[in-house]
Formats: sequence, structure tokens, C-alpha cells
Amino acid sequence: MRTVLVILFDDVQSLDVTGPVEVFAGAEAGRAGSYRILTASLDGAPVRTSSGLTLVPDHALADAPAPHTLLVPGGAGTRHLDPRLTDWLREHGPRAERLVSVCTGAIPLATAGLLDGRRATTHWAYCDKLARDHPAIDVDPDPIYVRDGQVSTSAGVTSGIDLALALVEEDLGRDAALMVARYLVVFLRRPGNQAQFSAQLAAQTAQREPLREVQQWITEHPDADLSVESLATRARLSPRHFARAFQAETGMTPGRYVERVRLEHARRLMEDTADGIEEISRTCGYGTPEAMRRAFVRTLGSAPAEYRRRFSPASTR
Repeated sequence: MRTVLVILFDDVQSLDVTGPVEVFAGAEAGRAGSYRILTASLDGAPVRTSSGLTLVPDHALADAPAPHTLLVPGGAGTRHLDPRLTDWLREHGPRAERLVSVCTGAIPLATAGLLDGRRATTHWAYCDKLARDHPAIDVDPDPIYVRDGQVSTSAGVTSGIDLALALVEEDLGRDAALMVARYLVVFLRRPGNQAQFSAQLAAQTAQREPLREVQQWITEHPDADLSVESLATRARLSPRHFARAFQAETGMTPGRYVERVRLEHARRLMEDTADGIEEISRTCGYGTPEAMRRAFVRTLGSAPAEYRRRFSPASTR
């Protein structure tokens, strides 16, 4: 039996706690003896979450049993933690077989020095601060979760569910994780390297209607001619004016936006369909499988076939 110990503190984000707990509890319900789930606060006192709920812990940290998986949730409280909790993490964190953070739970781990020399992520709004405050950490702002050895960090609140499902799959197999995902009515597995934002959310929405229409056109027609000249014509602007205006209003160049849209579309097709790589490369505007392969390797670190092998459901392989 694996003991999962969840740290509680005032102003914790309730979903950061309950999301992963429901995943591990669902796995335990389906296969008794898999997990023992415990919660602990610094002194064993109830805590009030950022949404006003009160959580009653099982233990004070000093009395909690040694965990297999130590989980630190996020929330506003991570920015003013009692130093004693940081000290406890510094001493006991390395002893856990698995160290997990959800959302800004990465901040206490970083403060305790437990992420130094590792790749990690957190909620997109705090990635820059985490990198600035802790330069020894390789902060990756894009993925929904990152696993580096026995340490796993995740992004915004629901990504804690994705990470917990991945851990259950590692422990008990895909069938057990699928059972939990079906019960919770969530995807079995969003790949950890899936971006926190879709291309549309990553870019700002343009203020001017012609530029907004171009953004929408790109999203709906990834296989079209999406050169600056073609898009500028659609926006009724000169290419130079269009490129400057698009970047000023969206925060990224037209080429970068097109690249993200095409890659996002290709990833969805690789995950959700059995279409061939050549067909997908045409559908997504790459033209050739080699062009798509280069985009996958450059951004995701794996070729399309390898990406599909790792992340697509068995039914589409």
C-alpha cells in the first residue's frame, strides 16, 4: 500500500487537494490496498481554503507517517507559508519516494530547495516569478505537468488531476487509471507536455476586427496559405503593417501563431485519430511528413510516430 500524504495550510486551493485525492481514492476503491490517503497540517488544526471551505486534517505533520507520495497543493497560502512548514519539507521531502506539487505548490518545494537542478512547472501566472526567484530551477512554462525523476510538478488546478492519473497508471496500470477517469468523467491522459494554453489562449485577442478575423481564419484553416502576404491581404493591410500590428495586438508574430496552431491541430489528430502521418501533415498545412516531423522534434522533443505511441489511446494506434 502506498501512503499519499497531502499537506494542508490556510488559503490552500481546495481543488488542488480534492482533485488528486479523488483520483487516488477512486483507484483505491477499484483495487483495495493500493493507496492510503492522509492529510496533515502543521499543527493538526483545521485549515480554511481560499474558497472558504474548512478541511480537517488527519494528523499534525510531526505525527504523520512517512509517505510514499508527498503532495503539496497550491493556492494563495503558498505565498505566506509558515517557515516551519518549509523546514519540514526541507527535511522530509527527500525521504518520500515521490514528491508532487500541484499548481503553486511548486513554490514551497522551491523554497525548500527541493527543485534545484530540476525541470519544473507551475501555474502559468507564476512561472516567471518562480524562475526569477529560483534560478537553479529549469522552469518550463508550457506543459501541464513535468516529471523529473521522483519529483513531479503540475500547472493550474485541473492539471493536478492529469498528473494524479499518470501516477496511478504508473502504479497500477492503464486499466486502473482508465476506470478512475471514466468515473470522474475526465480524459484518461492529457499528455504532460500538452501546453497550458491553446494557441488561441496563448495569444492575446486582437483589438481590431480584421486581425481577430485573421486569427479565427488561421485556426479554422491550418492547411491554407498562411504566409504573411496572404494573411495581410485578408486583413486588407500591407504585409509590413500587418506583421507589426499582429504582433503588437496578439503578443506574437504571425509566423509563431501559425506554427502553434498547426502543431496543436496535428497533436490532436495524432492523439485522437488513426489518420496516417502523411495525411495529417497535409491537413495541418505542413505539406510533407518531414516538415511536420521537424516541428514535432523541435517543439516536443519527439517525432510524430513516437508521440502517437506514447499519447494516443490504444484504439487509434
